Amino acid sequence: MNSQPPGHAAILDAARAEFAERGYAAATIRNIAQRAGLSLSALYYYYRSKQEVLVALLEDGLAAYTDACDKALGQAGPGAADRLDALVEATVRFRATHPAKSTIGRTERRSLQPEHQQTYRDHEVRGTERFRTIIEQGISDGEFRTLFPDEARRTIIATCNAIAEWFDPDGDVSLDELVERYVAIALTVVEYRPRRAPRRQL
Repeated sequence: MNSQPPGHAAILDAARAEFAERGYAAATIRNIAQRAGLSLSALYYYYRSKQEVLVALLEDGLAAYTDACDKALGQAGPGAADRLDALVEATVRFRATHPAKSTIGRTERRSLQPEHQQTYRDHEVRGTERFRTIIEQGISDGEFRTLFPDEARRTIIATCNAIAEWFDPDGDVSLDELVERYVAIALTVVEYRPRRAPRRQL
């Protein structure tokens, strides 16, 4: 995917709103330019086609999510439970606070041209590997007892991703409470068993 040019933020915000409202097929470059407060020629200066806008939009969301995960894991402890806790928290917070960025990939990836489809899949694989590596570490260390690591990983990812479609920041559950619940769910799915402290010899 192409790197995004300076000044692209207004265009991407406008495109995200346009695609969310109309879908990629019905969206037009002209409408995106109007939403961004730009002339059509000014938009074409940044992006030559609607496909380029979509690619940039998807990359923007993927980069933001990756950055959130990397920061969370960089501050987490070395244990698998701590790392899964951090990764789930980062995912829940991102999905809850950036629903449009979170859903645009799933709703519009079919609109990507073949050369961009593979790049998007590669991003997804890297995201999946974050969870896979942590779960495998937990099983190896004896912290996670699940006999079904692949299914556990898919369940956690799918459950967290769905938050973007239903979470209401003005609802009964606060974001902090949501994080606590989903971390608990994730640790339950992998059958987390904390190691007991050794008994003190008398």
